[in-house]
Amino acid sequence: MKRTKILFVCLGNICRSPAAQTIMQKFVDEKGLQNKYEIDSAGTMGYHSGEPADGRMRAHATKRGYTITHRSRKFNAKYDFDHFDLIIGMDDNNIQALRNQTSENHHFAKIKKMTSYNKIFKESIIPDPYYGGYEGFEYVLDLLEDACKGLLTELEEL
Repeated sequence: MKRTKILFVCLGNICRSPAAQTIMQKFVDEKGLQNKYEIDSAGTMGYHSGEPADGRMRAHATKRGYTITHRSRKFNAKYDFDHFDLIIGMDDNNIQALRNQTSENHHFAKIKKMTSYNKIFKESIIPDPYYGGYEGFEYVLDLLEDACKGLLTELEEL
């Protein structure tokens, strides 16, 4: 069975994308679909490469039953475009940064926006909570839970 490989991408890979990776993995695991999916995350910039996710994001995620263990890494165009089936950016800047790293149409087709999978929320981006407070992290987790549920539903309907 071919596994669907999903890469979540944000700016530094310490808040949004590792949270999306963790949430999606938990949803996949809960449905017993681990053998069908490979899930990872990366950042368009390498500011935090090798570091754990932001402590505030980890704390808020833990309150919801998620354990973020991912270490930040920079998006690697030479590897990631060919390896992953879906490359999902959190906001317009992430999408543009990904598009700027390729000229291949089959790579462009893999790039999607996270909010395109939302079913409840109508936001156009997943905002970066890094410079915000408590509410920002909680809201991002709400948006990511919604989008990950929508993404998994869409993938399972194919």
